[in-house]
Amino acid sequence: MRAIHQFVAGFSNGDAISNEAFVLRSVFRSWGHPSDIFCETRRTLPELRKEAEDISACAAAIKPDDVALLHLSVGSDVNDAFAALPCRKAILYHNITPAEYFYGLQENIAMLLARGREQARALAGKAQVVMADSAFNAKELEQWGYGPAGVLPLVLDLERLRSKPNRAVLREYDDDLVNVLFVGRCVPNKRLEDALSAFYYFQRYIEPNSRFIHVGSYAGTEQYHALLLTRVREFQINHIAMPGAVRQDELNAYYRSADLFLSMSEHEGFCIPLIESMVHDLPILAYAAGAVPETLDGAGVLFREKRFDLVAEMMGRLVRDTALRDAVIAGQRGRLARYEKRDLASELRGFLNPILT
Repeated sequence: MRAIHQFVAGFSNGDAISNEAFVLRSVFRSWGHPSDIFCETRRTLPELRKEAEDISACAAAIKPDDVALLHLSVGSDVNDAFAALPCRKAILYHNITPAEYFYGLQENIAMLLARGREQARALAGKAQVVMADSAFNAKELEQWGYGPAGVLPLVLDLERLRSKPNRAVLREYDDDLVNVLFVGRCVPNKRLEDALSAFYYFQRYIEPNSRFIHVGSYAGTEQYHALLLTRVREFQINHIAMPGAVRQDELNAYYRSADLFLSMSEHEGFCIPLIESMVHDLPILAYAAGAVPETLDGAGVLFREKRFDLVAEMMGRLVRDTALRDAVIAGQRGRLARYEKRDLASELRGFLNPILT
């Protein structure tokens, strides 16, 4: 039985692509295929190094009849190693954020992203199977010279979201304040400064007893994080929580204690926290950018203009108007049911069949 190996640019707990790689490895092994995950050891968390092989070992480990699946997401030596392999190949594209968002803030990340887009263009025609986790991402691949790409939404383990929440976090945040939550890395394309601006109007004019919570790592983007804290001080916003990266049980508790999910992000290739919010019956208010409308698929509430005062008014309605809130949650439950009804493992097998037979 030929092996199906995965290639990732980084491997860490809580990372969307890492989580999917874990799920897909189990899927491939359940099909009877040997399956390992390859990553640079220096970009693999120490506690996960027993779960991944260093990229330097891939040339000797992978046979010509094996399948290599690249999770394409950023500039990396992994992309070059994948391109050089003399085996059957598949690409799953997760989007590469335009480097322009990081210029002047984090030049090293901007360079990685620019390199990633160059590598992505160079990989056109190098894989027999090409997939993207959204139609938005598939269109970008086609603009770079790829043929038609299959669309396979992120394969998620939703049961981990339904596991017990952390009691300490619940005790701290499940109080009389209205909690407005955003989950995602602390990076400029997420436009957390815009979320803070909308929250300023919300707290000042609509709901003074409110709190803004951002959950997500700011490792490597400390300068942007510092600018956000400066904005908080300038606006004199009260009750701000930015715990950074958290464990799964803690994340579940933040979702459980929240009253509203607010996204001002301007570039999303899928946006997993939207699905996570649906799991927790958390009403979603989101800027209609990138793949966000596609991921919501008619659920939640979208807006297309960043009028912070009007966004704040809608935040108030979603928190206070029980009928509207219930209708939004019902729509989100329907969207989640459609997602969970899909047999994504079978869809993946269908895409890979040409190189598995």
